[in-house]
Amino acid sequence: MYAPGRELWGFAGFVNHFVDKPTIAAVNGTALGGGTELALAADLIVAAENATFGLPEVKRGLLAGAGGVFRLPAQIPQRLAMEMIFTGEPITAARAVEIGLINAVAPVGESVGAAIELAQRIAVNAPLSVQASKRIAYGVVDGARPDEDARWSLSAAEWAQLKTSDDAKEGPLAFSQKREPVWKAH
Repeated sequence: MYAPGRELWGFAGFVNHFVDKPTIAAVNGTALGGGTELALAADLIVAAENATFGLPEVKRGLLAGAGGVFRLPAQIPQRLAMEMIFTGEPITAARAVEIGLINAVAPVGESVGAAIELAQRIAVNAPLSVQASKRIAYGVVDGARPDEDARWSLSAAEWAQLKTSDDAKEGPLAFSQKREPVWKAH
């Protein structure tokens, strides 16, 4: 999809750019790491019964650098978010709807249809009112979310430091070699 003015957003760039129209993630199956971060960037989430969500980066010596580590605690109770972030373990769609991470669970293969139905319920409303409501809800100023600016900077700084560590190299290597990583904490 071509969006004028968004050429430099890159792959999945909407995770750190405000979109003024409502966005709905339709998840069918596994959404781990970047998949969960894409869903967290959406306004609403509909997931199939077989969907799972998680941020497993810590299991690989990495971090969820596309907003997951600060959006998850903002969207569900902090202690549950911290458990997911620290353990890297996924949760099911049933658990996700129970804790308020997602809006609805659909039968397998029907998440897109359920997302379209939700979009249709939104589309009958006045577009400018919906967009203004979204900007207010997120505290948007001049097309940006000031509440997230410092967290994006912190995430970039932490990633810059972490990616040079031995552990950041060991995690992906161990994964590719199908073995347990040997962490050195440096």
